[in-house]
Amino acid sequence: MSAQTVPARSTTAPTRKDDQPSRAGARRRRWWLDIGWKYLFAVIIVFYAAFPLVYTLSAAFNPRGSLSAATGLFSEVTFANFIALGDTKFWTWMVNSLIISSITAVGSVLMGAAAAYAFSRFRFKGRRTGLSSLLIIQMFPQALAFIAIFLMLLAIGDVVPALGINTKLGLICVYFGGVLGANTFLMYGFFNTIPVEIDESAKIDGATHAQIYWRLIFPLVMPILAVIALISFIATYNDFIIARLVLTSEDNWTLAVGMYGWVSNQLQSNWGLFTAGAVIAAIPILILALSLQRFIVGGLTTGAVKG
Repeated sequence: MSAQTVPARSTTAPTRKDDQPSRAGARRRRWWLDIGWKYLFAVIIVFYAAFPLVYTLSAAFNPRGSLSAATGLFSEVTFANFIALGDTKFWTWMVNSLIISSITAVGSVLMGAAAAYAFSRFRFKGRRTGLSSLLIIQMFPQALAFIAIFLMLLAIGDVVPALGINTKLGLICVYFGGVLGANTFLMYGFFNTIPVEIDESAKIDGATHAQIYWRLIFPLVMPILAVIALISFIATYNDFIIARLVLTSEDNWTLAVGMYGWVSNQLQSNWGLFTAGAVIAAIPILILALSLQRFIVGGLTTGAVKG
């Protein structure tokens, strides 16, 4: 009699239709715990960052000139505030700001790059102490010395009137006094990433230090130079305390100083005019940031890696 083969029983329980909703719910919970909360957090951050900008635009297009009138976002949309800027000295202040900020940014790049190249490539007594001193001094804001700056410009103005109080050149020189420090230290870290062999090979070919700096090193450190130029431009463009101290006449004011007068008096403040000017004033910074965007990330990260 032949033995009959008994089929093996399945050890796995059949899938019930009732388990499918529970599994789908588990997948949704797992998605929210792993990824979903990130989207929610991103939406909150975007709303937190974008709402002041939207509110500012609403106030700029509102003709009533008060922030309370802009509570209903874009309830009224006119260009009255932008047209009214033509009756003020707004464009004179903007030209002053662009001139001062541009010259300061270029000077900051040239002075900082020269100092960083010297600290990176040359070995001299006090080199490490000088670097540390620049960094420590930069920790104190320039506004702490505004009394000394005012007295110094008064004394210089008696000898060289073009560098005294109420001169744009005098304000630029004050800004030049604060360009070293953290900027030089950041450039120094970037210069250290450039191989020294480039300098040595150029010296063998008979190149001078100036030729090595301008023709070889300077193009290679362009990312950090763009970053420093952007930082210096924005800091100078938005500065109020030093500019208000040095510039006394209305024709020499910068945007920060001039526009502050529109809202400094609580009873006569015109926030519509102020926000319209702020929107236009942000355009040069936006254009500069977008044009230097490809340098910003590389310049900051590379300069911070190796010191």
